[in-house]
Amino acid sequence: MNFVDELKWRGMIHDVMPGTEEQLKKEMTIGYIGFDPTSDSLGIGNLVQVMILLHFQKSGHKPIALVGGATGMVGDPSGKSEERNLLNEDILQHNLASQKKQLEKFLDFDCGKNSAEIVNNYDWYKGFEVLQFARNIGKHITVNYMMAKDSVKNRISGENHEGMSFTEFMYQMFQAYDFYWLWKNKNVKMQMGGSDQWGNIVTGTELIRRKDGGEAFALTAPLVKKADGTKFGKTESGNIWLDPKKTSPYKFYQFWMNSSDADAASYIRIFTLLNKEEIESVEKQHLKAPHLRTLQKALAKDVTIRVHSEADYIAATDISEIFFGKGGTIENLQNIAGRGDFLRTMEEVGFPACSISFDEIQKGVTILELLASKTSIFTSKGEARKMIQGGGVSMNMKKVEDANMLVGKENLLNNSYILIQKGKKNFTWLYTIQP
Repeated sequence: MNFVDELKWRGMIHDVMPGTEEQLKKEMTIGYIGFDPTSDSLGIGNLVQVMILLHFQKSGHKPIALVGGATGMVGDPSGKSEERNLLNEDILQHNLASQKKQLEKFLDFDCGKNSAEIVNNYDWYKGFEVLQFARNIGKHITVNYMMAKDSVKNRISGENHEGMSFTEFMYQMFQAYDFYWLWKNKNVKMQMGGSDQWGNIVTGTELIRRKDGGEAFALTAPLVKKADGTKFGKTESGNIWLDPKKTSPYKFYQFWMNSSDADAASYIRIFTLLNKEEIESVEKQHLKAPHLRTLQKALAKDVTIRVHSEADYIAATDISEIFFGKGGTIENLQNIAGRGDFLRTMEEVGFPACSISFDEIQKGVTILELLASKTSIFTSKGEARKMIQGGGVSMNMKKVEDANMLVGKENLLNNSYILIQKGKKNFTWLYTIQP
C-alpha cells in the first residue's frame, strides 16, 4: 500500500514536504506523531492522527506515538486563542498512562521490524539543563524564523492583544528538538500531524538540517470540520471521547449515526478501514435509499467496533432498534439490561427510571399497584386500567392484557429491571433496590 496515495483518496493530505514520497518508496521509514496529554482520554479529533499512524504502519513503515510528558508542562499555542493551564506531574502521568492504553488498541506493537512504539519526551528532557539547551539547540534557530510562524503571529496580533508567554513561545523549539532527538537516536525521518502543526514540524526539519546537515520530512492532514463549518468532535454536551467512562459506547455510536450525508461521506474515508471499493459500494446503496442511512450505519459500525468492541456495537444497535426503530426482541432487551453501563445509557437516551424494593417484587405486586401506587407512571389505577384494556401498556416488550396480573421476580430482566411502555414511545425503567 502506498501511504501518500492512500491518504490522498481518503482526503487526509494537507501539506507534504518535497521528497517525502521518494523517501517512503525508498525504504521502510520511521515516522511519528505527537499527542497532547491535557486529558486522560483521546478524543475523536485525535483519532485522525491515530488513523494516519495506522495507515503508515499498514504501508510497511514504523509508527511512533510521542506522548508529551515534558511539553505537556509547557503548552502548545497552535490554534489556541489563549494560554492553557499547565498540568502538575501527577495529573500528567495519569493522562499519559491512560492515553498509552488507548493507543495500544489501534497500533500493532508486535509485528517485527515495523512494530509501533510509544515514547515520552520527558525521558530526554528530564536531565537537560536550560543553559545547555540554549547553547546547543537555541542558537540554531533565529527569533525571526520563529516569529514568522502563523501559530506565533496569530497569538501576538490576536484580538485580545494579550500576546503569548515566553513559555509558549518556546514550545516551537521544544517540538523541533523532539524531532531532532528522534532523528538522531531512533532514525526517525518523518513527522506527521494536523495542518495547524505544520510550522512546528518544519522547524524540526530545519533544526536537523542546520545543526547536523541532516534531512527529514513532513506531512500534515487537514483539520476535520463539519460540512457546515462548525467544529468536529463536539456536541452540545461536550467532546466525544474514546474512553467509555467519558462518552458511553451508545452515545459514541449515535454521534456517527447522526452525521449528515455530506459529513458521513467524508468521515467514512477518514475514520474507517474500509477500502475505496467498499466505500463506493456503500455510497451507491445509500443514494438509492438515503432514508435508510446506509452510509451512517457502515461508518458507525466500523468505528464503534474498533474503538470499543463488537459487544458495545451490538448493544448500541439493540438500543436504537428497541427504542427508535421498529422494535427489537426480548433477547435484545436482555442483552442491554445485562450491561454495567445500562442505567447511565438509559439516562442518556432520555428515558426516566424509578425504583422499587426488591422484596416487594419478590412477594409479588399487581400491575396496577406497580403502575400507579408504587410508581407514578400513571396518575391513578383507573387510568392505568383503562389504558391496559385499550392495549396501550407493555411490560418487557409484551402487551399487558390482564389488569389484575401479578408481577414477580420472574419478570425481572437481569434480576434487576422491568421496562414499562405506555403508548408508542413512552418508556420507563423500573429498577429494584436490593436488600
